[in-house]
Order: sequence, then structure tokens, then C-alpha cells
Amino acid sequence: MSTDVLSEMRRDLELSVDEKTKTSSQRFFKEEVKVYGVKTLIVEKIAKRFLDRIKEKNKKEIFSLCEKLLESDYCEEAFIAFEWVYSLRKHYDETDFPMFEGWVEKYVNNWAKCDTLCNHSLGSFIEQFPRYVDRLKAWTKSENRWLRRASAVTLILPARKGKFLDDVFEICDSLLEDEDDLVQKGYGWLLKEASRIHQKQVFEYLMKNKKDMPRTALRYAIEKLPKDLRDKAMKR
Repeated sequence: MSTDVLSEMRRDLELSVDEKTKTSSQRFFKEEVKVYGVKTLIVEKIAKRFLDRIKEKNKKEIFSLCEKLLESDYCEEAFIAFEWVYSLRKHYDETDFPMFEGWVEKYVNNWAKCDTLCNHSLGSFIEQFPRYVDRLKAWTKSENRWLRRASAVTLILPARKGKFLDDVFEICDSLLEDEDDLVQKGYGWLLKEASRIHQKQVFEYLMKNKKDMPRTALRYAIEKLPKDLRDKAMKR
């Protein structure tokens, strides 16, 4: 039954391929990506339709299906897997964290997969079990660029609500001089979201650290600040 669901879903994806979308998908990534070439809105509809088919399964069974989708390496299948995982957020428990961490290490190989998993599923997990923020801090030291980006983007939605400010700054301290532009964009984005509620504290952090912060990260971080503060932050 589970295999039948995945086979049917994959047939739907294949029948929904748009050649223009397939051709244009690669330009959003520096690395090669594996895609069907299906428009995002259609992928969302397919994800929801087949989630309705499997919703009576238990969490372990659904996570197992998600892993099978991730193994294919298709971006659209990863998107569907992460949508299904997020739908189970009310049923997360602490034993799920090693699986999430393993997925970042094993299956995340571009920024879209990283952000889709981390912004929603992992971010929701951290809000429920905040002691695991220390694991995010450990990721900042990883040689895996996606774990380092994940350490920042997992806190995007909590930071937007004003949560975890001290942890945000600690993670950004660890990533401050990271040479990877996707990591720089990740923690710059995190600071931008934190500035929505904590404008003063984020501005002070930027003024303190802007000499050491790559311009890429700084430009992302100041996007939500008033123009006068943006101008001050960009002055060397």
C-alpha cells in the first residue's frame, strides 16, 4: 500500500512536468539539482492530496515514507516529505531529533531543501523542545555547510516571534566570519527576522560586529531596518 501511494504520487509528478519550469529551476542553484520540473503550487496540491491518503498511518510509518522520498534526491519529493513531516508537528517528541539531524546530514544538498526542512519542521521542534538549541550551536562548527546554514535558518520563524534572541546572537557569533556565502546569507536572514521585534538589539549587534561580518551577511541583516539605521550599518 505504501509503495503504491508513492508510485501513484510519482506518476502525478511526472504527468505535471512543465519543461519551462524544469529548464529554469537550475538557475536558482549553484550546484546541480535533481528536479522533475513541476510548479510549486502543483507540488503543494499533490502533497496535500496524498497526505489525505496516508493520514491514518502512524507517525513512524509516515516518517518512513518521507525517508523513501528523500532517498530519490528529487527536490519536489523532498518538498513533499517535509510538508508531511511538518503536518505531524503536534506529535513530535524528543526522539525525533536524531532523525532530523540525520536528514540534514544525509539528504540536504541545496539551500531549498535546507530551508524547507529547517524553517518549519525543525523550527517547530526547537520551539517545543528548546534545550535542543544547543545542538544547533554545535552545528555551527560542522564541516558540512548545510548543517552550518541549518543552525541559523532553523530559528528563522521563532526569531520572527521574538524568541531565542540570546541564542540567535550566539549562533551568529559562531558563524560571523564563515566564508561560505550560503551560510552568510543564512545567518544574515536570521538577524533580519530577529530585528522585526528586537530592532535596537540587532542594530547594536551589527554595529559591534560589522567590521568582521561579510557584506553579504550584513546586507541581508539590515533589510528590515529603517533607512537611517541601514545607512549607519553599511558605513565602514
